[in-house]
Amino acid sequence: MAGKRTLNSGNLESLGAAVLAELLMEVSSGNAVIQRRLRLAIAAAEGASEAAQEVRKRLAAIARSGTYVDARKRKALLAELHSQLQAISGPIAAADPGLAMDLLVRFLQLGDGVLDRCSDSTGAVIGVFRQAAASLGPIASAAQLEPARLAEQVCDLLTDNGYGQFDQLIPAVAGALGEPGLRQLEQACRERGAIDGHVALLQIAECRGDVDAYLAQFSASQLSWPNTAADVANHLLAAGRPEQALAVLDGAARGATTWHSPEWDLSRIAVLDVLGRGEEAQQLRWESFRSTLSIPRLRDYLQRLEAFTDAEAEERAFLVAEEHAMPLLALEFLVAWPALPRAERFVIEHWQEWDGEAFEVFGPAAERLSADHPLAAMVLLRAMVVFALSMGRAKRYRHAAEYLQTCEQLSARIHHWQGIESQGRFMDRLREAFGMKWSFWQLIDRSI
Repeated sequence: MAGKRTLNSGNLESLGAAVLAELLMEVSSGNAVIQRRLRLAIAAAEGASEAAQEVRKRLAAIARSGTYVDARKRKALLAELHSQLQAISGPIAAADPGLAMDLLVRFLQLGDGVLDRCSDSTGAVIGVFRQAAASLGPIASAAQLEPARLAEQVCDLLTDNGYGQFDQLIPAVAGALGEPGLRQLEQACRERGAIDGHVALLQIAECRGDVDAYLAQFSASQLSWPNTAADVANHLLAAGRPEQALAVLDGAARGATTWHSPEWDLSRIAVLDVLGRGEEAQQLRWESFRSTLSIPRLRDYLQRLEAFTDAEAEERAFLVAEEHAMPLLALEFLVAWPALPRAERFVIEHWQEWDGEAFEVFGPAAERLSADHPLAAMVLLRAMVVFALSMGRAKRYRHAAEYLQTCEQLSARIHHWQGIESQGRFMDRLREAFGMKWSFWQLIDRSI
């Protein structure tokens, strides 16, 4: 049970309106974002039209602004956008869906302009506009908007889709458009060259469940690309047309051989299974695994083997991985399977070859190996340290210092170094080679 001093809505409510009002005035002082949210809440209490007037003013101010929003200012911008969107899709939509619809379209129209002047490395800002686009269909349905008008508004928004914020807009509004609206939207998309008509027409066909219209959007040349063929074949298979799906895949077979496509493999496997050609599907699963070292593909393959043959096949798979042309892919497979003793042996056999740039693979691998295979974990951690120092990646120095601390701890559990230099010798070489990296060694000295 929460204590009486725990910050929750119940305890705050017990303070009373007057105390809370004073606290809100105090915490909002000098904070424009909170002040605007409070004004919006006051307006919403007066009614939908008053709240809409407040939202309209804020959207106009955002549209006029030319200030560049860097990473430091992004949090405030996100709070502002979320606040306006919540007001539109919440109390205003509940009281007056038609009014909310007009405001939501205006909000969405801000997309390109805001993203033009914003640092959005995290994707959080574009995420707000995608969230807003997803809510357009339900609000349009609640507003009982005419399909023709909605189709026109959607078409206008797609014209200003410079950052892909409206890539899923058509599926989001398909229910509200209905068949008449989809037909009008299709006509508008064909007429407007500014829109990526191909993608829009594909989505319209998909929303209608019209696989022939979907297929008609691709030329013979486009269908020769394995990934495109796989996409079309999946639609044909879902429509109960596996023979036609196989024919489309066969048309891209040469490309699938030249540029290996896991998507083409998966689609063909599914089609072969439906057609009752299980042995061919099984062979393709194995060949696909040999190329990609895909764990789902291997598990799928092993599950379909006769009893007592899967252990032998698993052993063959390990050998395939260890001989793969991409050692990094092999390491990732062996650790994730998991086959940690094999991963340890593989790491140590290639200890001089590892490129520490692959920290997104080495970090998790070292963590998994550290409990029972400390020497292999150390090899990977050292590789990341050497990479950070040799390439001067100052942002990774703190991580590198932590890796060296971990190596020191691991070294106490290593009794057979298998030809790999001790931690003391490694540190001596590191200081000799990178002694001028003062900021790094300061981190190390502080951690001792």
